[in-house]
Amino acid sequence: MSHPGSHSEPEGLAVRKRRATNARIAASAARLAGLHGVASTTVEQIAADAEVARATFFRYYDTKESAVAEGITGPWLTLVAEAIAHQPDHLSAQETLVVAFAELADEFPAHHDQIRELARLTRSSATLSAWTAQTYQRYEHAIAELLTPRFSALTERDPRPRLLAALAMTAVRISLDDWLDHGGALPDLIRRALDSISIDPR
Repeated sequence: MSHPGSHSEPEGLAVRKRRATNARIAASAARLAGLHGVASTTVEQIAADAEVARATFFRYYDTKESAVAEGITGPWLTLVAEAIAHQPDHLSAQETLVVAFAELADEFPAHHDQIRELARLTRSSATLSAWTAQTYQRYEHAIAELLTPRFSALTERDPRPRLLAALAMTAVRISLDDWLDHGGALPDLIRRALDSISIDPR
């Protein structure tokens, strides 16, 4: 007879394997779409690049566009969450957000070409644009959860954490659009947009 918890380690390993496979498929999808365009990239190519079967691809993603969207936005979500999480406790929610995104913005010049290409990809397909919008909502939920402890006197269903997170992601999107259309320094554009946000963080 098995003991309670006796399968916890295999289950943990299985979860890690699924996450690794998911990330590998998404990374292959984004890379191939960047090289060849979304329209010219096939599920078969993505599966081969990720070293999985075609059927395995569809266990993780319904469409190639959803895989590309995850590959484009997923890694940045991890960076955003880490940047927010390590900010000092004394900072307010809004201060935390501004400082965290400013730190990330400082890294953007090193990834200039990749960011431009990924941003271009999100504009290249209506389906991909819709999936990217859904992924941004994941960002908002994750950011709001991280910021919630930094608000005091929160009321039931208080909208401020989610609203602040949504405004931050909107600021980033506006900055990316401005940068793609008119050029300039992306970090400066993001800082300016974030400085325009005003929500009482108390």
